[in-house]
Amino acid sequence: MKGGAEETAVATKTMAEGTVYPILITISLSHFLNDTLQSLIPSIYPMVKDTYHLNFSQIGLITLTFQLAASLLQPFVGFYTDKKPQPFSLAVGMGLTLIGLVMLSLVHSYNILLVSVALIGLGSSVFHPEASKVAYMASGGRRGLAQSIFQVGGNAGSALGPLLAAVIIIPFGQTNILWFSILAFVAIILLYNIGKWYSQNIHRIKAKSHMQQKEGHVQLSKKTITISVIILLVLIFSKFVYLASISNYYTFYLIDKFNVSVQSSQVYLFVFLIAVAAGTLLGGPLGDRFGRKYIIWFSILGAAPFTLLLPHVSLLWTSVLTVFIGFILASAFSAILVYAQELIPGKVGMIAGLFFGFAFGIAGVASALLGVLADHTSIQYVFEVSAFLPLIGLLTTFLPDIGGSRKA
Repeated sequence: MKGGAEETAVATKTMAEGTVYPILITISLSHFLNDTLQSLIPSIYPMVKDTYHLNFSQIGLITLTFQLAASLLQPFVGFYTDKKPQPFSLAVGMGLTLIGLVMLSLVHSYNILLVSVALIGLGSSVFHPEASKVAYMASGGRRGLAQSIFQVGGNAGSALGPLLAAVIIIPFGQTNILWFSILAFVAIILLYNIGKWYSQNIHRIKAKSHMQQKEGHVQLSKKTITISVIILLVLIFSKFVYLASISNYYTFYLIDKFNVSVQSSQVYLFVFLIAVAAGTLLGGPLGDRFGRKYIIWFSILGAAPFTLLLPHVSLLWTSVLTVFIGFILASAFSAILVYAQELIPGKVGMIAGLFFGFAFGIAGVASALLGVLADHTSIQYVFEVSAFLPLIGLLTTFLPDIGGSRKA
């Protein structure tokens, strides 16, 4: 028994020493560029609302179109590439984003605007499952850390996008979106090089799936695994519906309640999204160290006191509370994704596609419904209702304890 434990420790150490940090940093940078471009969509909502005379329901439909395009294909992309890896699909996906971005800068009608955001969403549906798999391949066994490095790039990009929009697009007009095509070209070059590494290291994904069976994980029944995946998806629902209320309507909330300017509202959104990036970076390594279940518990339920207070405080305290909310909520996703991959070994791409796809899809549906709710009530009411969502984190109690701890 002792000899087996020693062999497992040696194998785990060997995997950890195999962490490929240059690839992790490059895929994180690619995620940064990808999500910077995607975050331009909600960032220009105040401008397009005035330009096209839209109501909140139509704003919600833009998000729904983008998020559905970004979500529906992801599980299928992940399932297919688990069986038949497609190393260069990452660059192809970014090509779709580039086309959508160019169209978005030139459109003059609402319907074509919807087509533009759908193309950007399709690019995302290809990018996320395969990019998450690259992070897994390069992790060397430190899956939480690798997923956090990958995720923090995306969160940083989501944070920077609104700030760049406030400086470049809002003052000078929609056509200036075209400047961001340079970022898409850079991303295509990076992803092409990632594809070359991926094609030479496909054995890493198979090796890790085999090794994962030997790391001492508790064998769970199919019923337990199914219930656990459902709970994780419900937790994703609570997290991303709340984040949808902030990402898509926070600027309108600040303008409506505190009478701030459009550019100032983008800066407040940037502060929130930076907090999200910081929380993402810590969530994965802490899950590796203390156990992913406990990080999931803290990151969903722990945000509840702050979300419940948010609709009832001043502008200063609103900005402070959103920092805590963003930081705490963001620590969940890396832990949830790696936890799910440990529940179902060998299906890295499919799980990544399922969870990224569900997250994007539910955020899109939520954005549309929240827009309808705002039209019939008020933005203030939307934030009051959304505040209760993190209480769903209580469901974490029913998740089994598996992996992700270095304490033993």
